[in-house]
Amino acid sequence: MISLDLNQLFPFELDQFQLEAIAALEAGKSVVVAAPTGSGKTLIGEYVIYQALATKRQVFYTTPLKALSNQKLRDFREQFGADNVGLLTGDVSINRHAPVLVMTTEIFRNMLYGINVSDPVAMAVNDAIEAEGAESISPPEPAVNLKDALANLAAVVLDECHYMNDRQRGTVWEESIIYCPPSIQLVALSATIANSAQLTDWINQVHGPTALISSDYRPVPLQFHFCNNKGLAPLLDQKRQKLNPKLKGDRNRRSQQFRGRGRRNEPSLGFVVSQLAQRQMLPAIYFIFSRRGCDLAVTEMDKVPLVNADEAARLKEQIDAFLSANPDAGRAGQVQALYKGIAAHHAGILPAWKGLVEELFQQGLIKVVFATETLAAGINMPARTTVISSLSKRTDNGHRLLNASEFLQMAGRAGRRGMDRVGYVVTVQTRFEGAKDAAFLATADADPLMSHFTPSYGMVLNLLQTHTLEKAQELIERSFSRYLSDIVLAPQEQVLADKETRIAKLEQELAGVDISLLKDYEKLRDRLREAKRLRKILIQQAEEQRLSELATYLPYVLSGTIARVKISKKVTMAAVIVAKVPGAGQFPWYICLTEDNRFLVASYKDIVLVGEPIAETDATLAAIEIPPELIVKPGQTLKGDEKSLAIAHLIPNLEMPEYPPEVLQQQAAVLAIEARLNEHPANQYGDVGSISKKLRKSDELNRELEFQRNVLNQRRRKQWDEFMALVEILRSFDYLENLKPTAAGQAAAALRGDNELWLALAMRSGELDELDPHHLATVCAALVTENSRSDTWVNLGISPTVEEALTELHDIRRQLFRMQRKQMVAIPIWLDYDLVGLIEQWALGMEWTELCSHTSLDEGDVVRIARRTLDLLSQIPHVPFLPNSLKQSAKQAAQLIDRFPISEVI
Repeated sequence: MISLDLNQLFPFELDQFQLEAIAALEAGKSVVVAAPTGSGKTLIGEYVIYQALATKRQVFYTTPLKALSNQKLRDFREQFGADNVGLLTGDVSINRHAPVLVMTTEIFRNMLYGINVSDPVAMAVNDAIEAEGAESISPPEPAVNLKDALANLAAVVLDECHYMNDRQRGTVWEESIIYCPPSIQLVALSATIANSAQLTDWINQVHGPTALISSDYRPVPLQFHFCNNKGLAPLLDQKRQKLNPKLKGDRNRRSQQFRGRGRRNEPSLGFVVSQLAQRQMLPAIYFIFSRRGCDLAVTEMDKVPLVNADEAARLKEQIDAFLSANPDAGRAGQVQALYKGIAAHHAGILPAWKGLVEELFQQGLIKVVFATETLAAGINMPARTTVISSLSKRTDNGHRLLNASEFLQMAGRAGRRGMDRVGYVVTVQTRFEGAKDAAFLATADADPLMSHFTPSYGMVLNLLQTHTLEKAQELIERSFSRYLSDIVLAPQEQVLADKETRIAKLEQELAGVDISLLKDYEKLRDRLREAKRLRKILIQQAEEQRLSELATYLPYVLSGTIARVKISKKVTMAAVIVAKVPGAGQFPWYICLTEDNRFLVASYKDIVLVGEPIAETDATLAAIEIPPELIVKPGQTLKGDEKSLAIAHLIPNLEMPEYPPEVLQQQAAVLAIEARLNEHPANQYGDVGSISKKLRKSDELNRELEFQRNVLNQRRRKQWDEFMALVEILRSFDYLENLKPTAAGQAAAALRGDNELWLALAMRSGELDELDPHHLATVCAALVTENSRSDTWVNLGISPTVEEALTELHDIRRQLFRMQRKQMVAIPIWLDYDLVGLIEQWALGMEWTELCSHTSLDEGDVVRIARRTLDLLSQIPHVPFLPNSLKQSAKQAAQLIDRFPISEVI
């Protein structure tokens, strides 16, 4: 890369991070530039363009949104000349061979797949055509060599690269980086993210040498303010690190919720705007997280004068000219507010009207734009102030606080470079959020960039068109998701490594040991344990039987009977029963004299054996007196006297009876196994028990290692398992054969959408082949329109022809749904009946105003449905192996749909 004279290119002094990025590019590296919104990141992309123009090479400039692509086209035409700049957004192609080509990131990804945008996919095979069995099937046209197409490409600028965080579309960014040839420099421009070093390291691994250029410098510094019903106040202290002490009286949102103070402190919309106007803090972007909220705000403010006479005259001139040229494009109920410098900006508004709002705001004629957060996504609408009306927003899972990146993205719109000394960010007291929440977000670090890499049918088919399954797996496993997963799992990997080290040490200690002998020894040990366990059971059974028999006649024994009693848990002693006394329950207590001349109070449970009465002697039991101090309670003892000693000497030893034969037999088995163990060859190793313990530990660690390794591999293989699930579904529909796309698979590979297989199944079903253009447009709308919300209505029905086609497609949809459920795949399969009557009537020529009167949808939503329909219709003529009649009908249907305000405004 040659060096250019920066003084000639840019009539101002460049910031340090810009110089560092340019130096890295000139050294042949790719760059990741992470810097705040409005810091001048785009200049680095512009430098790459100047380089390409100087060396007669090409640059692709990718953006996440069509609106951003259109804006860049206008900006770059003015900067580099109209002949040098082109546009590709799928359904729009302008000057496509220009040296500077602006496009959505999806278009670049498709190019890397080998899809030539607006040209047929190049995978011609004559036998596949013959297999279709009809000349009316359109084959692929000759291929354009991808290597040749990209040979002159010097660099690709990935603007708004933090869009990789987007759940729906982030995969496209990862694919673009993974598939991009290493010879092409990547210029990734990102808002501030917490893990920019990780992103850079990943690109360095999967693409090539990459430098991280990060900066927290903001040319127009931000000042944070907080507004409640008392007015505006600085949000942070003088060091801008903590909450302004004067605002500490504002309770947090939980206190507000339960005490009701938040609602009392909440300022009105008019009060907030008046505060901004008094402090010369306009123009402002006022973020409100709902379309309805934006529209209501415009209505509430449309009587507030914010522009002077000169500005009002300029507004009137331009608005009147716009409405004269586009009578159907005026936003109902908001024209008068626009004359006064107040507007709304959200996805429900017509693109043409939004374009007018953006143009007037850039001229400084609009003072307040009430916008949803989509405006924070890079549209060029510089403001002196941004107002964030709430610090929480509604999601599919309920309300949640904004995260730091969302907050900073909106805050970053404040401050116009070269116009403002400072940019103001105002957060507003609400019922649930207060100053503490605002200060937390204002001082929080940016969130890390996450990966939402998810395989799709299009990804599977396009990769397998040009790669083996093994190579496809290699590409999938190069995802940022896998990279982050490896980092997260690194500590667990260390645990496994430690286990492997312990196993290796144990195996070393077991070296020279015949493991089979040890295992045989262990089996004998196990048999011995089992034999002892069985012996114990038999002994317990014998004891229970003996005690049961004893309990039946123990109440009837007489004084003078010889017995054996428990002295402790394991010790018994011969004794004579001297007397019976009432006990605490059914059985009496027994006062016994033991052979060691002690009186013992025993319960029936303490007597384990009963014999014959003691022999008659001169010393009779009658002569024995039970000491009165003996406590009559089981377990109590008291030493006897001389008289009792004479009796104690006469107590014979009462032996326990021999165990029954089954116990003796089991005892013999135990002794036999013990003998075998004593003679076992494993004894040559010394302490067999210790060695066996090591062997058991080694086996245990190996089992744990295998299980934990499988768990880790499953987590790592998540994307690949999803890829293979899609492979199985494609095989079941014959879209893959021998891991290569069939003719049907090639058709699906050429399509782009939420579910490429579903689109291809519908296109190749035969149900669409003979439809009239307006019917085809309606069916295509049904295939790409998300299910409507319950509160949405359209009172335009569909024709019987369309309904019949959709009914037939419903059976195919059911088959695909079953297969996806079997493989646990959750890719949407749209088939809408409720909204698409709008498209049929539009295709039949209904006027825009009348069309919108038949639905509760916002005009912008109708445009979105129509444009998605138009996008699909525009693809059909370039999809191989579809009937020519279908392709011709699609071209005509596209012409019916592509009229103002659906047509793109460039």
